[in-house]
Amino acid sequence: MNIPMSSFTFLLYTLFLFSTLSLSSSLPLSLKTQASILVSLKQDFHSKTSLKTWNISNYMSLCTTWYGIQCDTNNTSVVSLDISNLNVSGTFSSSITKLSTLRILNISNNMLNGNLTWKFSNLKELEAFDAYNNEFNSSLPLGVTELHSLKYLNLGGNFFHGEIPARYGKMMSLKYLSLAGYYNEFEGGIPKDFGNLVSLVHLDLANCGLKGEIPHELGELYKLDTLFLQTNQLSGSIPSELGNLTSLKSLDLSNNELIGNIPNEFSNLRELTLLNLFINKLYGVIPSFVSELPNLEVLKLWQNGFEGSIPSKLGENGRLIELDLSTNKLAGQVPRSLCIGKKLKILILLNNFLVGSLPNELGECYTLQRVRLGRNYLTGSIPNGFLYLPEISLLELQNNFLSGFLAQQEITNTNSSKLREMNLSNNRFSGSLPSSIGYFPNLQILLLHGNRFSGEIPQDIGKLKNILRLDMSFNNFSGKIPIEIGECFSLTYLDLSQNQLSGPIPIQVSQIHILNYLNVSWNNLNQTLPKELGSIKGLTSADFSHNNFSGSIPEIGQFSMFNSTSFIGNPKLCGYETSPCNRSSSETSESPNQENGPTKRGILVKYKLLFALALLVCSLVFATFAITKSRKGIRKDSNSWKLTAFQKIEYGSEDILGCVKESNIIGRGGAGVVYGGTMPNGEKVAVKKLLGVNKGSSYDNGLSAEIKTLGRIRHRYIVKLLAFCSNGDTNLLVYEYMTNGSLGEVLHGKRGGFLEWKVRVKIASEAAQGLCYLHHDCCPLIVHRDVKSNNILLDSEFEAHVADFGLAKFLLQENNGGTSECMSSIVGSYGYIAPEYAYTLKVDEKSDVYSFGVVLLELLTGRRPVEDFGEDGVDIVQWTKLQTDWNKESVVKILDGRLHQIPIEEAMHIFFVAMCCVEEQSVERPTMREVVEMLAQVKQPNIFHV
Repeated sequence: MNIPMSSFTFLLYTLFLFSTLSLSSSLPLSLKTQASILVSLKQDFHSKTSLKTWNISNYMSLCTTWYGIQCDTNNTSVVSLDISNLNVSGTFSSSITKLSTLRILNISNNMLNGNLTWKFSNLKELEAFDAYNNEFNSSLPLGVTELHSLKYLNLGGNFFHGEIPARYGKMMSLKYLSLAGYYNEFEGGIPKDFGNLVSLVHLDLANCGLKGEIPHELGELYKLDTLFLQTNQLSGSIPSELGNLTSLKSLDLSNNELIGNIPNEFSNLRELTLLNLFINKLYGVIPSFVSELPNLEVLKLWQNGFEGSIPSKLGENGRLIELDLSTNKLAGQVPRSLCIGKKLKILILLNNFLVGSLPNELGECYTLQRVRLGRNYLTGSIPNGFLYLPEISLLELQNNFLSGFLAQQEITNTNSSKLREMNLSNNRFSGSLPSSIGYFPNLQILLLHGNRFSGEIPQDIGKLKNILRLDMSFNNFSGKIPIEIGECFSLTYLDLSQNQLSGPIPIQVSQIHILNYLNVSWNNLNQTLPKELGSIKGLTSADFSHNNFSGSIPEIGQFSMFNSTSFIGNPKLCGYETSPCNRSSSETSESPNQENGPTKRGILVKYKLLFALALLVCSLVFATFAITKSRKGIRKDSNSWKLTAFQKIEYGSEDILGCVKESNIIGRGGAGVVYGGTMPNGEKVAVKKLLGVNKGSSYDNGLSAEIKTLGRIRHRYIVKLLAFCSNGDTNLLVYEYMTNGSLGEVLHGKRGGFLEWKVRVKIASEAAQGLCYLHHDCCPLIVHRDVKSNNILLDSEFEAHVADFGLAKFLLQENNGGTSECMSSIVGSYGYIAPEYAYTLKVDEKSDVYSFGVVLLELLTGRRPVEDFGEDGVDIVQWTKLQTDWNKESVVKILDGRLHQIPIEEAMHIFFVAMCCVEEQSVERPTMREVVEMLAQVKQPNIFHV
């Protein structure tokens, strides 16, 4: 809902200006002179195809046929120049100022560069200047402050830097001002002088790197209807003076460092439709007056410290559309009035302390699309009709204390439901599963585990033709597994464990050819294991343990991949390592005891809690240790240093030590600090000082041997380790220097706009080849454990090189003797960590694949893995799935807006590869070798213009 002035709005404004146009009071230039000025501008552009009508031989038709040109009523003077969205690059010449009659200048959404140090004073009649989304790189132009008629100014989306000039506060005629990022990066804060812009209606300073407090002087902008200050580093409390802005309709202060309460003066903001304060450090109660704002449509306060209850009258204005109050400390009940206007689409209250039952009114809220109420303390039953709302696509109620039966619902149009994901796990639901569960033709994820469901699994489960993940574990389901489950042809994950199911496994399950995970353990299943299951080539993980299976394990297909733990607890089953078929009856395994199921579940939970506690303790110990070590000085006595070179080098340990000083720091990470330096022979190197390595242990515990293994690695797309330097107390790694820094810096920093599509595809392919080498061809094989864009370095030709590989493992061995992987800084970076880490606390090569998939999404979208995606708990993977519905044809919705010409089929293919990599189940992800092959199949016949 953070909406800058759209092209449509700008068009309306343009039409308004033209309705008031009059002849210039100054003597106009001849048409030929004006045409010559425009043609000279064109010569500086690298892409001119859209401006082919700009031809000096055709100057007489300047006002009628030249693209983007409009003249006054007499067709004698150019008053509007609009070359927006043409993908032109190059320098925009200051000769434009010779067109002194210009009133509108729109050059937005191009790739124009240089600066704007023009003689703006010549453009005395200019009323609108839009340079949004270009590559201008300088301080903000001061000349625009001389344009006394200027009403519209948009300099956002460029590479401007320095401070915002206080003189910008003197443009008294301005009605619209935008300096928003995502690339502008300003020093300092918002000038107090902005309080003088009394004509201002729209102010957008979002994502500019601004610091300091919000000036209370902004409260004097009484005409303001839009104030966007989100995604900065603003601090302090919200000025109460903002409550004076009684014309305000949209207020976004989200993603800052604001503290304190919501000012009581906000009760005056009666026109407010959007209020975004999420991702701050606000606290106190949500004031009751918020529910009394008559026009409020969007309220997002998530990830703060709000407590107390949700205002009981919230929604009574009948206009509420989006509500996100998640990740706070809110208690009390969910208000009954949220959907009283029948407009509510988004309801997100997860991760609070809400109690009581869900309002029955939600069962009649037919506009609901996304509901996330998980991780609360809700009780009672689900309102009638709630599961079957026609527009709902996501329903999360997990980790509450909800109970009761799931009601059967008669639905006339079984194709009307849009539900794609339903999570009812870890509640107290009981009774049988209704046959109407099959009324969700678009359902892809159904999670019912950890409840008290009983009775037979309905045959209608087979109607879920698009189901990908089905988890019904830890319930009391009985009877046979329905053969209709074999009709769920899209199923990749099936967990029926910890129930009371009996009978055989239906051979129809083998019809699900893409099934990767199958768990039927801890049931009463019997008869032989169907040999047909061995034909499911994708089945890489299966658990048949603790049942009553008999006979021998089929010696066919996938069965040979499973170890003995997949079969134990079946006394009459033989053919695996611990139960060969020729063993005596006295050696049979212990028979299953279904009464032990819940006990085992409890034990598992306890073990996970204990392990998580151990993880936390280890992390704190390591963090303290690393900080202490990083603060120690480094002994420069060269006689105590041992240098191991892996390449031919022409420098010694003294030269390397000379790089290790504060002024040379070029990067920091969980494994150490990186310094840049130049050797006596002119060679540039990067020196990494490892953190968290015990004194005197470098050689005793094998770190030296591991480093030598890394030093022997030779691959074009892996950063070369040149040398290892150690004195038994401090360890230094010397790498080749990468001129263009990391992919993360380039992609998300000021230079990101220069990273063209073909370069991004090349980087993706090269990084994949580097990781593939580590996983499949290196000896010993190496799991990276921290794949991210900041660990993909770029040389002077923007060739990709994987960095920081293997060190996580070696450092773990160094500090823990290889006994525990408990350091979060070593096993991954936030936003890149695969979901299985949350419950296995382990990473492997498929975890690297997931992380690489995140990097591919960064290259596609230009977004960071974790940023403001408009909803709490949503990262780039979840956001991508929400935007595209996993449909590659929808990739156009997420593409980086800085990219102008994209081969659409190539983009769809990269998207497909990325989504394969970020599959939730690790067994469903491809190997890096397969990723390399898929990226090599890229096709690019059709160009898509963003």
